[in-house]
Amino acid sequence: MITVENLHKEYQLVKRDPGLKGAVKSLFHRKYEIKQAVKGVNFSIEQGETVGYIGANGAGKSTTIKMLTGILTPTSGKVTVNGLVPYENRQKNAKNIGAVFGQRTQLFWDIPVRESFNLLKHIYEIPKDQYQDTLQTFTEVLNLEPLLGIPVRQLSLGQKMRCELAAAFLHRPSVVYLDEPTIGLDIAVKVKIRKFIKEMNERWGTTVLLTTHDMQDIEEICDRIIIIDEGTIVYDGGLEAIKHQFGQKRVIHFELSEETPFELPQSLKGRVEMLPNSEDDTKVSLAFDDEQVKSSLVISEMLNVYEIQDLAIADPKIETIVEQLYNKQEQEGEHGKVLANS
Repeated sequence: MITVENLHKEYQLVKRDPGLKGAVKSLFHRKYEIKQAVKGVNFSIEQGETVGYIGANGAGKSTTIKMLTGILTPTSGKVTVNGLVPYENRQKNAKNIGAVFGQRTQLFWDIPVRESFNLLKHIYEIPKDQYQDTLQTFTEVLNLEPLLGIPVRQLSLGQKMRCELAAAFLHRPSVVYLDEPTIGLDIAVKVKIRKFIKEMNERWGTTVLLTTHDMQDIEEICDRIIIIDEGTIVYDGGLEAIKHQFGQKRVIHFELSEETPFELPQSLKGRVEMLPNSEDDTKVSLAFDDEQVKSSLVISEMLNVYEIQDLAIADPKIETIVEQLYNKQEQEGEHGKVLANS
């Protein structure tokens, strides 16, 4: 569905000295700096995949998405989406894709949501029966019925985002790009949006490329993640694979039977780390590398010293793993050597 080969995007930035003198000088003698936003990116995405495309701010995520949608033209490299080159076939490509870009609306600000959907029906030339069936489905899944008669400008952020998602999927596109679709939303709305995205992917086989800083979105929606850092892909593979390679860190939460000054058992010193915890003196959290220390040993040593009322072993969170991956990249000082593409 999506093929990206050796993709580059460069921007020419004007360098200017500060103040009025610098502004006047730049009128006659301009200095330029080349900013490389994307550097040799390669990946392919099959039809029906749900892929998380993540990275720090300025890593090149949105630039890549804009080249896939046809908004930007690459400096070099090849891009095809459903057999089309996006920036050469913008109109045809636009008919086959849907997009949600954070806070930027595609709905019409001053008219009711229903009228916006009706306009999109004509823009995308959606057959009447298909439009009514799709809108009915969206109304049920996203609870849109109370919102259809309200002008977009009067909707709350969460209400507007539900309508934006419906608009992006309304013409049943082959590919949907979601750039921070849950930013600033409360938990209840996020749950509805995640459920909706998964259901549309399963129902119509829609390919989804999701960029987000909310790792819970990634874990609940995506089967695969691509991590980009400073314009270069540093990881491309499944969630389980990255957890296996970088997720050796385990945490065990202990609840002691009674409040007592806690001291780490001698046998565990230097092998486990005591994490900051709440003010409750009966709760202790210990972190350790699962390759060096086994959970059974930590539990056994704690039981030898303390009376344990309850315990829980926590698997590493994906955001913690991604942070470890970035730290590893900084230490190595180069890109692309963390894990080969799967």
